[in-house]
Amino acid sequence: MARPITLFTGQWADLPFEQVAELAAGWGYDGLEIACWGDHLDPWAAVEDPDYIATRKEILDRHGLQVFAISNHLKGQAVCDDPIDQRHQDIVGSRVWGDGNPEGVRQRAAEEMKNTARAARMLGVDTVVGFTGSSIWKYVAMFPPATQAMVDAGYQDFADRWNPILDVFDEEGVRFAHEVHPSEIAYDYWTTQRALEAVDHRPAFGLNWDPSHFVWQELDPLGFLWDFRERIYHVDCKDAKKQVGNGRNGILGSHLPWADPRRGWDFVSTGRGDVPWEACFRMLNTIGYDGPVSVEWEDAGMDRLLGAPEALEYVRRNLFDAPDAAFDAAFSSGD
Repeated sequence: MARPITLFTGQWADLPFEQVAELAAGWGYDGLEIACWGDHLDPWAAVEDPDYIATRKEILDRHGLQVFAISNHLKGQAVCDDPIDQRHQDIVGSRVWGDGNPEGVRQRAAEEMKNTARAARMLGVDTVVGFTGSSIWKYVAMFPPATQAMVDAGYQDFADRWNPILDVFDEEGVRFAHEVHPSEIAYDYWTTQRALEAVDHRPAFGLNWDPSHFVWQELDPLGFLWDFRERIYHVDCKDAKKQVGNGRNGILGSHLPWADPRRGWDFVSTGRGDVPWEACFRMLNTIGYDGPVSVEWEDAGMDRLLGAPEALEYVRRNLFDAPDAAFDAAFSSGD
């Protein structure tokens, strides 16, 4: 199967794209999952400047790197979010933020997601990874009580806002891989099922499987892979470590920063957390996933220049292919 192992550049967007490409190639990554922020990839420039995509391809080619997916989590987040506030101004950039009017931000974020599909096609990529945002994440604690009508309206809002975006994805022959993640319209098993229903299971909308968001929610990453196997469009390798059991640390994080020992869980470098990677890789073989496996490196307690090559070595060592034949086939008589 020989699945390529890529590095997601989102956590490296403070560095120039050229430098990240050089680092990744030097460590031995097969390619990049390119983030649409920093100077890594600008979807607006891709559609407005006929020479722009060639500059990205030249950097990739010079370093011997491939690209199988691009990601636009930050602008996707703003498509459905309510409220839109200072947090969004910090991540969406001035072109999408504009005058800060919430509905204007949502509309401009939607336009950037359409341009992201167009940029993907120009790069020869068929998958865009990202977030959707959610107008109902604010109701997650269910108090003050949220009515079923309020929740239903949130899924309708998601469908109304994302179907026109997905129409452009269809026009470009590109798929959207939603990362199941707290604060999104689909953040666990049942909300994923509901989100797929909201867009009538259209093929343009699939899933990015990142098990780090499953383990601290006490969700089964293997069962998720099996049940949604037809919708797994992309895989991110990120790990998380639970730090509960002392009667003090809770899974909601307590508004504490990353790497604070009082948190109930934290993101850690791939292979250093609670994700059962061997079982997960075996399940990816079982469902026939043959796309890229992308290291999304996050660990607030570890230097990334140490962690990223270590994570690559861990994944490459453990990401074995399925056998060509069953081991007991050798027992058959040759007569």
